[in-house]
Amino acid sequence: MPRINIGRSNKLGYAAVIGLEGYARTSVDPDLYELIKLRASILNGCGFCVDMHATDGRKRGIPSRKLHAVAAWQHSKVFFDAREQAVLALTDALTQLGPDTVTDEIWNAAAMHFDDSQMGGLILAISTINVWNRIAISTQMEPPLDEKNPLV
Repeated sequence: MPRINIGRSNKLGYAAVIGLEGYARTSVDPDLYELIKLRASILNGCGFCVDMHATDGRKRGIPSRKLHAVAAWQHSKVFFDAREQAVLALTDALTQLGPDTVTDEIWNAAAMHFDDSQMGGLILAISTINVWNRIAISTQMEPPLDEKNPLV
């Protein structure tokens, strides 16, 4: 059975997610935002979103080596400062949510770099990409590959 286009079939719900996306995008540093979105998408196995955020990160000027290293950031810490490592750890914990994932150690490491409002923004940003990943995976969205989006 073909999958739905949720933007057409559930316009109000989709618009609500877009609204959350708009807020989250403005509440987190743009480079950190792309790292969050890329990392969560890698963890969730969302090819559409991995492609989108790696591409967007390159357009933002994030070095390719850094973008590649997001997949194994714990073993590539030389590419990430303490603030970025804290955000990636928080992204891992919130994306792989369970009873022992958002530990005090992970929380406190991030809270050393961000105030309460910024921490809230990070949580909303991480939560939002997880929603997008679930939409893209369940509806089988694939990365575009055409003249406008070549495999370069």
